[in-house]
Amino acid sequence: MKNLHSLLILVFISLSACAQQQESEVKAESPTNINYTSELVVADLNIPWGMTFLPDGSMLITEKTGELILFKDGKKNLVDGVPDIYVRGQGGFLDIKTHPDYKNNGWIYFTYASSEGEGDGGNTALMRAKLDGLSLVEKQLLYKAGPNTKRGQHFGSRIEFDNEGYLYFSIGERGERDVNPQDITRDCGKIYRLHDDGSVPSDNPFVEIENAKTAIFSYGHRNPQGMAKNPYTGAIWVNEHGPKGGDEINIVEKGKNYGWPVISYGINYSGTPFTDITEKEGMEQPLFYWVPSIAPSGMAFVSSDIYPEWKGNILVGSLKFEYLERLVLENNNVIKREKLLEGTGRVRNVIQGPDGYIYVAIEGKGIMKIVPKK
Repeated sequence: MKNLHSLLILVFISLSACAQQQESEVKAESPTNINYTSELVVADLNIPWGMTFLPDGSMLITEKTGELILFKDGKKNLVDGVPDIYVRGQGGFLDIKTHPDYKNNGWIYFTYASSEGEGDGGNTALMRAKLDGLSLVEKQLLYKAGPNTKRGQHFGSRIEFDNEGYLYFSIGERGERDVNPQDITRDCGKIYRLHDDGSVPSDNPFVEIENAKTAIFSYGHRNPQGMAKNPYTGAIWVNEHGPKGGDEINIVEKGKNYGWPVISYGINYSGTPFTDITEKEGMEQPLFYWVPSIAPSGMAFVSSDIYPEWKGNILVGSLKFEYLERLVLENNNVIKREKLLEGTGRVRNVIQGPDGYIYVAIEGKGIMKIVPKK
């Protein structure tokens, strides 16, 4: 009986582990019926990291190498007044987002790698500015992570606003895996929340903690390069790069610890383990994780009537496998994965435009629009 009891315990543990890993074992499939086509809207872009629409239908596009492009009336125009961009490794000109009330206040927000501040090298900064013709004016530096480092990895970064007007942005752990993400007195490996003017909300989770970085909203992140507001719930969702395997989707919650690098479903790039646990009390489990890694970047929810079969789905760019992934959700569980735009190139970003169409930024190509077939 004792042996039988032990065997039953082992079976229960095994079944529990399988249940936890069920989501990651949903395989990405090519569609059996391709019911869309794509149009190249903006051509000849190198690494178009961020893109946002203006009310007149024009588009602002960041190039990682440091250029800001205004695409208007079919022409690409360089915008001047861009701050000094620290271009190194994964760092450069990153995300861009207009204020929800842009029509009235004109504010544009962007993240970029900056060498300002303490130490050699650079780290991620958040700035806002206004557009006057083809010039950025009234520039205000809202946040600068520190210290600087010459490491070239994990700058993040994406920007999003929630329904209450709070501004969220992400910064990766800058390759300092064992130092930054679990320490709330240090920048990096965090999701931050600010008022739109850069001030820290009084109800941020760590405002009363001595020496804490009070802009931090959640921690224990690795390198979040996708961020989107769920239009149905208002929650902020992120995707983030794991190491070899263990890319994650997380719903950002106040003060929560997302575990990196204490828990992970990934391993070192060399194939060796760095942790032997995938869960721990006080640390959040991902809503979904990828094994193997797809190297996720931009992320968007589909809420447009233009794509009735995709409504409520998430779109995530894959840098590694060069496709756009569609994830079908049911009760916050991923029940299906589908590959879109296969072989088009490294998908850096995806957004749903104000016209309801999906726009996809592809490295070495440009920005494409997904159009359903009639």
